[in-house]
Amino acid sequence: MLFFALKGSTGLGRRIAAAGGFGLALHEERDFGGGEHKARPLVRVRGRDVYILHGLQPDARWSVNDRLMRLLFFIATCRDHGAARITVIAPYLAYSRKDRRTKPRDPVTTRYVATLFEAVGVNRMVTLDVHNPAAFENAFRCPTTHLSMCDLFARDIAERATDAPLVVASPDAGGVKRAQILRLGLEARAGRAVGFGLMEKRRSGGHVSGALFAGDVAGRSVYLVDDMIVGGATMLRAARAVRDHGAREVHAVATHALMTGEALGTLLYGRFIDSVTVSDSTSPFAPGVAARAPRFRVLESGPLIAAAVRALHDESDMGAVHRAALRRTAEPA
Repeated sequence: MLFFALKGSTGLGRRIAAAGGFGLALHEERDFGGGEHKARPLVRVRGRDVYILHGLQPDARWSVNDRLMRLLFFIATCRDHGAARITVIAPYLAYSRKDRRTKPRDPVTTRYVATLFEAVGVNRMVTLDVHNPAAFENAFRCPTTHLSMCDLFARDIAERATDAPLVVASPDAGGVKRAQILRLGLEARAGRAVGFGLMEKRRSGGHVSGALFAGDVAGRSVYLVDDMIVGGATMLRAARAVRDHGAREVHAVATHALMTGEALGTLLYGRFIDSVTVSDSTSPFAPGVAARAPRFRVLESGPLIAAAVRALHDESDMGAVHRAALRRTAEPA
């Protein structure tokens, strides 16, 4: 097995490799004048089972499109040089939000991106808490693996929850299934009933509307769960609504922290949200941010992804992946 982590994903790659007990395979990436680049493996890939990690979130250096092209070219290079099987791990999968037509002549970008990956020779696609798991699976003709942080979030919430009644809420209708899964996991972990809530949200032409909130949150600790936080407006709207309905505490939980603009400050230093918990799937923060902001918390996704890599390589039971990740993250550092 060979495990590559492209530039911009090497930090997470090292954590995954450490959790899985395997090393990072060597590769080279070079930039040329005019904005072009090349990447190549520095080890023999012919006949090997190859795993390539690269998140497709934007950062200060590369846009989403830059990262996507670099990943596609590296996949194609490994295929050209005889890799037996190529598995791509994109914890944050860009363009996954546009998965259906909502207006005349709309694109279905999720499917177009899937076609690009298949064209360069991907055998399996792995992602973490994609926006719409069903749309993700239907977009690809090759096998897919969808991983979820819900078990890890549920354990974390159960360990730090107060005696107040608990509620898991979705900030929009599209996240209801995700919130329900977290709610069931939290009930099993906490050993008590957990309520449910839902915030109305409509988006059209860049404008977000909808003020209806359903759920009993008065005097309760509310956990708002979403797949990602980008500008923070969705979480903030929902937090204000549950506060207006009498919530005792409000906590934001999301897997992917893109945190554009003033999102981090808006969520952390406002009066509506008591804490923000995210995974380390993206890295938008300077070193030490979590230490300087006690209300900001980061959970590791490395053990979960490492367990998936091991299971896929060994062709073993994927059902044990989340159990293995929970064991790994429970071990002392």
